[in-house]
Amino acid sequence: MTVDDIKQICVVGAGTMGSQIAQQCALFGYAVNLTDASEEVLKRGMASNRSLLQNRVSKGKMSQEEADAALGRVTPVANLEEAAKQADFVIEAVYEDLEVKRKLFAQLDQICPPHTILASNSSTIIISKIVNDNIARKDKAVNMHFFHPVLVMRLVEVVKGPESSDESAEITMELVRRIGREPVLMQKEIYGFIVNYVLMSLTRAAMYLYQEGYATYEDIDKALKLGLNHPMGPFELSDFSGVDIMHYSMLQRYKETGDPQDQPPAFLEEMIKEGHLGRKTGKGFYEYNK
Repeated sequence: MTVDDIKQICVVGAGTMGSQIAQQCALFGYAVNLTDASEEVLKRGMASNRSLLQNRVSKGKMSQEEADAALGRVTPVANLEEAAKQADFVIEAVYEDLEVKRKLFAQLDQICPPHTILASNSSTIIISKIVNDNIARKDKAVNMHFFHPVLVMRLVEVVKGPESSDESAEITMELVRRIGREPVLMQKEIYGFIVNYVLMSLTRAAMYLYQEGYATYEDIDKALKLGLNHPMGPFELSDFSGVDIMHYSMLQRYKETGDPQDQPPAFLEEMIKEGHLGRKTGKGFYEYNK
């Protein structure tokens, strides 16, 4: 199999990430089946893509004909088997839960043709943990981590597991280029890959400084924006991504390393209990207009 053989793509998970991954592929001519266990989520994902592309049309960044064609190349399919049975390449974009991903990959291994590559958009969970002993095609499984928002962010991290073939990694890298994105390749697995591994270290340090009273979170954000030219400080980024998502990522890293320094700070748990999850709830470290 080569990248030229990829005609049909299936994206599993129609949340913000999955729906935009599907649309990004469709923008560059690929036929995509988008599927989700929830028909309501599937409808919302399609509606969101329609709104995002219509916004481009209104700004003169693409024609109405181009937008309609790209939207038409994404087909919502409620049934997983129907969505994936003829796929040449599958991108999983479901919730960051290892057991959910393992079960899904086992299903896909049974449903998909033998040549199909299975990729996970997980932001932290390495592919060797996902495939484990539950699928036969370990050589055709890789991480393919897009960044939010997919329709804007150019980077995609491609990560080889210990049993991922060079061919599968090379095909994935070339597919990333063909959908208008920039790939980087990790030859070895590590929790968090490149960006999140570095980001979590920085975030951990920033939260330690705040927790121990060295500085306010506002001043820490200000210092990193002005001193390192970051577009957002770590507390602003936590609000943007979701305080619950940040807590989960830190917790998963702590489970991986067992290092007490990686344990999420208690104040994140308190914020979650109070429902202060960031932009999506109107309040996190900062307050927002809903």
